Amino acid sequence: MTTARVTPPRRGRPGYDLESLLAVVVKVFNEQGYEATSMEDLSRRLGITKSAIYHHVSGKDELLRLAVDRALDGLSEAARETAALEGRAIDRLEHLVRRSVHVLVERLPFVTLLLRVRGNTEAERRALARRREFDHLVGELVRQAEAEGDVRPDVDPAVASRLLFGLVNSLTEWYKPRGGLDADALAETVCKIAFDGLRRPSVPPGDPTT
Repeated sequence: MTTARVTPPRRGRPGYDLESLLAVVVKVFNEQGYEATSMEDLSRRLGITKSAIYHHVSGKDELLRLAVDRALDGLSEAARETAALEGRAIDRLEHLVRRSVHVLVERLPFVTLLLRVRGNTEAERRALARRREFDHLVGELVRQAEAEGDVRPDVDPAVASRLLFGLVNSLTEWYKPRGGLDADALAETVCKIAFDGLRRPSVPPGDPTT
């Protein structure tokens, strides 16, 4: 008589590396809120023990840090690209907006989580500090564009920069990657809406208003 061979249960980290684990964790944080989510909640959603999660990270705070860094690293890369460009500030600002839309589309759950950070933990305060660096770059570009005469003189640079990226950030509230606009089309639409209103209208040569 042949005895059926029984495979012992697998121990350790069933089916997750850090990236796949983080994808599930970010979804739970966005659904429930970071503060309202416990390690037990994450364990149940992942279908693994808490000790298996601790194999990857030291705790919930590190999970948040890793998650928001996915968004911040993308924005930082967009900022570095923009800083390396030559040309007028208004064109560099438009480049930054386009790249930021791409980051949002490519890393939507992570950007969504970043925008919900309030500064209640060390990881959140660190994320907010990095966001302020990005916001400073945007403000500087708007001010340079105004100084170069490419931004309407009746637009306050600080308000313009906040409204501009408020428009980009609002995409997290409604944009769905499947069945919607792709990143290029979405960035084009955002820039048309934003920059047609932001740019100073060109005046034809010989116009008496010049």
